Amino acid sequence: MKQRILTGWSFIRILYLISGAMIIIQSVAARQWMGVVLGGYFATMGLFAIGCAAGNCFGDSCGYQPEIKNKAAIEDVEFKEIK
Repeated sequence: MKQRILTGWSFIRILYLISGAMIIIQSVAARQWMGVVLGGYFATMGLFAIGCAAGNCFGDSCGYQPEIKNKAAIEDVEFKEIK
């Protein structure tokens, strides 16, 4: 857990942490307690690098690799020149 908090910081992760903290501070000042929960969610994503919104999908669970079905069919196309 310590390694996860201390490494892999990016601009997006810092932005989520700062935004979450600002939401928490504003919500406490306005006594809007549901806002504290929302800010806590964003701050947690930034601090612990969880979720794809933080830019670091844990365990490559969000990675998408499109399949190339038949590469040979694309290369075998012949064209005729029309004059």
